[in-house]
Amino acid sequence: MFSKYLGLPALLFTALAHGYANPIGCSGECVVYDPTVIRRSSDGKYFRFSTGNEISYVTASSLEGPWTAVGSVLPDGSSIDLAGNTDLWAPDVHYIDDLYYVYYAVSTFGSQSSAIGLATSATMELGTWTDHGSVGIASSSSKIYNAIDPSLIEVDGTYYMQFGSFWDDIYQVEMNSAATKTSGSASYNIAYYPDGTHPEEGSYMYQYGDYYYLFYSWGICCDYSDSLPASGQEYHIKVCRSTSATGNFVDADGTACTDGGGTIVLESHGNVYGPGGQGVYDDPTYGTVLYYAYTDITIGYADDQKQFGFNVIDWSTGWPVV
Repeated sequence: MFSKYLGLPALLFTALAHGYANPIGCSGECVVYDPTVIRRSSDGKYFRFSTGNEISYVTASSLEGPWTAVGSVLPDGSSIDLAGNTDLWAPDVHYIDDLYYVYYAVSTFGSQSSAIGLATSATMELGTWTDHGSVGIASSSSKIYNAIDPSLIEVDGTYYMQFGSFWDDIYQVEMNSAATKTSGSASYNIAYYPDGTHPEEGSYMYQYGDYYYLFYSWGICCDYSDSLPASGQEYHIKVCRSTSATGNFVDADGTACTDGGGTIVLESHGNVYGPGGQGVYDDPTYGTVLYYAYTDITIGYADDQKQFGFNVIDWSTGWPVV
């Protein structure tokens, strides 16, 4: 009965026949929230940053671990003068001009008073990080977006920052040539869900072939140990794509991402519940992978029990399949 699928890559066949692949195994320090990953070129060591402990980070020799704790990027918190500046969120790591950049968000849960900051280091070693404060992206009750969940992309020498959570969802703004501040351009909406609380956040943009893929998390992320959302309303990962990095993103059905469009990439399955807070990484061993945090129902539903997971992406359809 699967004859119509003959010739498709094994990963895609597995997804079609059996649902989503389970996360590739993680060992060591696997508790994580809003992960971001980079590999240091000098020695091949992996670094994984995440929400909590003033941006906590761990190291390993491979993506599956064993991960070992390092400490905090900014143990004294951020210089940004907002509530939450000693509880930093949602890091995004890059290597730019011989420095490692970690963007982070300052906010408090459920608040729209928020800002995006930057810390840099030449080595990523503990105690070497310099806080540069705000990059110029901030929000308040007078604005229609929330300035959290930063994600940077470089396109033909120009940097763009994606950000946003609920309210009017996901925005983009051009950055300066050093990617340390906004360029002065106005931010603009690139994804919006028109109904309910507009539950889109955690965007990550990745270029593959002729397209830019806008991944994002949809749904309720947290407090699962208190009560579970209605089925389908929990966190899951969606994607839209465009031939331009700055707009006109659509899903696989052609629905605009600014009009509620979004194709599901990964959702709850088996022991995996509420995957999200994702990123995409080109790994020398596995190839292009989707990494994320998820609730392993065999471990527990508490926010501080979320696990690090990743899967290899198959692109044979022109859309990411895990």
